[in-house]
Amino acid sequence: MSQSTKENQPVEIIILAAGAGTRMQSGKAKVMHKLAGKPMLEHVLTLARAFNPEKIHIVYGHQADQLRAAFNQNDINWVEQAVQMGTGHAVRCVLPHLAPDSKVFVLYGDVPALQYADVMPLVEQCNRKNLLGVLLAEIENPKGYGRAIIANGQVVKIVEEKLATDTQRLIKHVNTGLICAQSAELIEWVSKLDHNNAQNEYLLTDIFEIAAAEKSPAFFHVCSSAWRAFGANDAQQLADLERRIQLDYAQKLMANGVRLADPGRIDIRGELTTGMDVEIDVNVIFEGRVELANDVKIGSFNRIRNCQLAAGTIVHAHCDLENVISEGACEIGPFARLRPGTVLQKGSKIGNFVECKNAQIGPASKVSHLSYIGDAVLGERVNIGAGTITCNYDGVNKHQTRIGSDVFVGSNSSLVAPLEIGAGATIGAGSVITSDAPDAQLTLSRSPQKTVINWRRPEKAI
Repeated sequence: MSQSTKENQPVEIIILAAGAGTRMQSGKAKVMHKLAGKPMLEHVLTLARAFNPEKIHIVYGHQADQLRAAFNQNDINWVEQAVQMGTGHAVRCVLPHLAPDSKVFVLYGDVPALQYADVMPLVEQCNRKNLLGVLLAEIENPKGYGRAIIANGQVVKIVEEKLATDTQRLIKHVNTGLICAQSAELIEWVSKLDHNNAQNEYLLTDIFEIAAAEKSPAFFHVCSSAWRAFGANDAQQLADLERRIQLDYAQKLMANGVRLADPGRIDIRGELTTGMDVEIDVNVIFEGRVELANDVKIGSFNRIRNCQLAAGTIVHAHCDLENVISEGACEIGPFARLRPGTVLQKGSKIGNFVECKNAQIGPASKVSHLSYIGDAVLGERVNIGAGTITCNYDGVNKHQTRIGSDVFVGSNSSLVAPLEIGAGATIGAGSVITSDAPDAQLTLSRSPQKTVINWRRPEKAI
C-alpha cells in the first residue's frame, strides 16, 4: 500500500547532493559511496519516494556525470548548483521549479539511514497553519552541532556551536538540517537569505530566525533514533554508520525469529526475507534480493546474492551463490560456487569444490566433489563422480548437456556438449564422451593401459 501524508497537498522533495565530499579522499561523488550495498543517495531516494512526491529535485554539483548516469530516472528533476555557496544557496537554486501550493521536504544525499517513520510526523504536521518544521535529534554529547533555540515549544533559531553561549552549548536538541515548509513561504524566506557571515555562505538555518520574526516559528519533531539523522563525511563515519545499520538489520531479523550466531557478524546489502526457524552462522553476506524459507540453515563465511532458497535447504560454510533457486530441501557445500541459472530440486546435493552455472540439478541428484556442471540438465537420482566436467564451450558458443535419470558418471569424466546421456546409463571413469550415450548401457572411452619396460624418468643435468 502506498504511503502518503494525511492531507492531499502535494509534496515536493529536495535532495541536496552537490557537495564535493573532500574528506572522503575519493574521486567518487560523496553520495555514491555505499552503505549496506547501495549508494547513500539510493537510500535517500527510497525514503523520498515513500511520500509519493509530486516531484523530486536533486541539487547536484561535483561529479555530476556520475550521479546522473547512476540515477537516470524519470521522476528526478536535476538542478545544478554550479558554485557551492551553502545549503541556503542550494535550495535557492530549486526555487524556480517549486509549485506555489506544495509542501517542500528537504533531505540530504549523504544522510542515508533515516526511515519513513522517523520523518513522517514532520511532513504530516506541515500545513497552512504550521508553515515550517524541522527534524531535531537529542544527543548526550552535542559538541559540534547547531543547537535548537526553543521558545514556547517552537524553534525560533539555530545557533552554531562556535557562536553559542555557554548556556546554549548545554542544549541537547540539535539541528539535523532536515526541514519541511510550505513552498510559498519557503520561497520568500530563502530569497531573503544573505551571505554576510564568517562562512560567506547562504545558510538554510537562517530561515528559522526570519520565520520567527514574521510570527511563524517552526514546529519540530525529535528523531527517535538520533544516529539515523546524521550522515557520513569521511570513511570512518561511513564505516561506523555501516555497523550501526547492520546491527539494526540484525535486530529486526532476530525479532522475526531468525537465529543469528552473532548479530555483529552479518552483512545485509539489499533485501532479505526469512521464514520461520532460519539459522545464520557468522560472517555471512547477503546481497540483492534474497529469500530464505522455513528451516533454512546458512553456514559461516557465505556470500548469497539474489537467491531463493526453499524450506529445509542447508548451505554449508564457504560457499558463493548468485541467482540460485532451490525448489526443495537440498544441501550445498562446503566450498561450492553456484552461478546464475542454477536450479536445485528437492533432495539434490552440491558438494565441496563444485561449480555450477545455468544448470538444473534434478531431485536426489548429487554432484559431490570437484566438478564443473555448466549448461546442463540433470534428471532424478543422477550421481556425478569427482572431477567430472561438462565441456559446454567450444570457444564461440555454449552447448547443453542433458543427463537422464539414474545416470552414474564415473570420476574424472569429460562430457563434451552438445550431448545427451540416456536414462540409467553408466559412464566409465576417465572417459571423454563426445557422442550421445544410450539408455541403461555402459559407455566409456579410454586408451588401452600399457607399461613401458625399462623407462627412466628424466634427470636434471648437473
